Amino acid sequence: MRNLFLFLFRFRGALVFGLLEIISLYLFITSNSYQRAAFFNSANSYAGTVLARRTQILDYFQLAEINQQLAAENAALRQQLFPADSTRREADSVALAPARADSLKRVRYQRPATKPDTLLLGQQLVAARDPSYPLIPARVINNMLHNVDNYLTLNVGSADGVVPGKGVVAAGGVVGRVKVVSAHYATVTSLLHSQTRIASKIKRDGTFGTIKWQGDDPTHALLDNVLRETKLVKGDTVLTSSYNSVFPEGIFIGTIDSFVKEPDKNFWTIRVKLGVNFANLTYVYIVTNRNKPERDTLETHTGMLPKGGTRP
Repeated sequence: MRNLFLFLFRFRGALVFGLLEIISLYLFITSNSYQRAAFFNSANSYAGTVLARRTQILDYFQLAEINQQLAAENAALRQQLFPADSTRREADSVALAPARADSLKRVRYQRPATKPDTLLLGQQLVAARDPSYPLIPARVINNMLHNVDNYLTLNVGSADGVVPGKGVVAAGGVVGRVKVVSAHYATVTSLLHSQTRIASKIKRDGTFGTIKWQGDDPTHALLDNVLRETKLVKGDTVLTSSYNSVFPEGIFIGTIDSFVKEPDKNFWTIRVKLGVNFANLTYVYIVTNRNKPERDTLETHTGMLPKGGTRP
């Protein structure tokens, strides 16, 4: 305390001068409207610059959290783009009680004023607009690219609702299918895999085919099983078809880059430029098809799908 008093006593002149300067500046600014406005504008400018720099620094350290939030939001938005397997399920009419004057007791029908949330089908309530393909956002933490059979590793697992067999898509299109799942991680069989088959179609005319990878170029795949009688156009869009239950119908796969008629085949040799850049793949979405078990059970029972078999 004694040293503090000595310090104040030694520099009392400078301290008094500084205090008087501050008081003079305050009186000068507050008594003059122009100077007051100029001061506050300058102060706001400097404060804004400092705050902007601080925000940039904080944002840098929060990029991972921000990206996760954006991925979750994108998943919710993309889910709205996928039509449910039960689209257009809304009732076009509802039954009304017979009129008292109607001796035949005939049931009359009228169009409902609003679309119902549920329908009664076989004494069972069925959702009228139930999304069949909810999405789970995931981060790619490992990605093989240059092998014949390539895989990806995601940072989500069974604790997040992921099970083997689910489809994986990205902003650019189809990525692959979940193969193995642990509590917090999942391994995905990439589209760049020799055993991957994806039921697809050409958007322009609905021609069906199968996408498979040739094992060489990670930017292209082969569209197989398209008859030579089919008219093709370079640049045609290739989408997922309704023949598979892993992906929703209509997900982008790529565009036709080239096609050749080979004399010893009845099918076109079609190269498709893939929509997904597998060399720069960061965030993906796992697609859940709620109707897949029911469909697989039915088709296995009728012989359309072999027991233990999988659909492309």
